[in-house]
Amino acid sequence: MSGKDNAGTPGRGERIEAAEREAARRRVLAQTEADRIPVEETTRAVPDRRRHG
Repeated sequence: MSGKDNAGTPGRGERIEAAEREAARRRVLAQTEADRIPVEETTRAVPDRRRHG
C-alpha cells in the first residue's frame, strides 16, 4: 500500500468505464437522430387509396 487514500477520486478503470459509457451514449444518440422522422413527414396529408364504391 502506498499510504494514500484515493477515496473520492476515480481510478483508471472507473475513468475508462465512464469514457466507454459516454461513447456508447453518443452512439445511441447518433443512431436515434439518424432514425428520426422529421415532423414535416409525419404531418403531411396522405391521399385515401381505398376504393369508394
